[in-house]
Amino acid sequence: MKKRTPISIYIATTIGLTIMAFEMFAGDSGYFSSPFFWALIVIAVILLLIMNSIGDLVENESFSRLSEEEKKAYLAEKNIPYYQKLWNSAFKKQSATEEKDILIDHGFDGITELDNSLPKWWIGLFWFGCIFCVVYLTAFAFTEYAHPEAEYDKEVKTMLASIAEYEKNAPQIDLETAKYSADNIAEGQELFKTNCVTCHGDAGKGGIGPNLTDTHWINIKEKSLFKNVFWMLENGSPNNPTMRPFIKDGTITGRDAEKIAAYIYHINQETSPITQAQGGAAPQGEEVKWENGNN
Repeated sequence: MKKRTPISIYIATTIGLTIMAFEMFAGDSGYFSSPFFWALIVIAVILLLIMNSIGDLVENESFSRLSEEEKKAYLAEKNIPYYQKLWNSAFKKQSATEEKDILIDHGFDGITELDNSLPKWWIGLFWFGCIFCVVYLTAFAFTEYAHPEAEYDKEVKTMLASIAEYEKNAPQIDLETAKYSADNIAEGQELFKTNCVTCHGDAGKGGIGPNLTDTHWINIKEKSLFKNVFWMLENGSPNNPTMRPFIKDGTITGRDAEKIAAYIYHINQETSPITQAQGGAAPQGEEVKWENGNN
């Protein structure tokens, strides 16, 4: 009579497979806090315990039908701990007598071959790998699990939602509270490309609008360059309706304007100007010497 696998192994395997299934097919990773998940675990464990009880009844009935010798052999085998038995099946060497029983009747140059069974741990890993491969490929083909693009889109949506929530509750940025930060340059560059590059050209070299990298400015409303750019984004140009009030008409927020102003300050004060010889527009307006500081 074959020794049964302990119920703890079935419970651990069932819980592991359930977690793997939820990890692959659940919409989010918060299933550990879901009552449905824990109810499913409890039901599965109860069913396994019922199955184990039925197995005990079948085992007792089968044991009663064994001969005395068979009962002794079965009890002797049952007394060996399950994990010890697995270890022995994987690593224990056969005795000389046992090797004779599994010796294959052929050899070459004194080398013989034994008809060893594969270790149970190897067989278990093999079948686990096969099952995992089928489940993984199914999840990859028919769900969004393990798709880098889907994971990226989900993280971007989460990030944008958190940014929107932050900006909804964060204090609004205006001319008085706007401050220069080098951390805003990269985002300011992207906002510049979206809102300003049509008139002011790549990298602010000018085109329809003036060159933003030189020292000449048409509208001078503030003493510092950073504040002057913010003022223009908020109020627009008194001389040219094309330069509209981006903040007041709702195209950008004060926080966006702070980032654009940081980028324009960077290309005007921290990098070399784009001259006419380099493709920049000719200077317009009057030469300005801005106050030190960028706030």
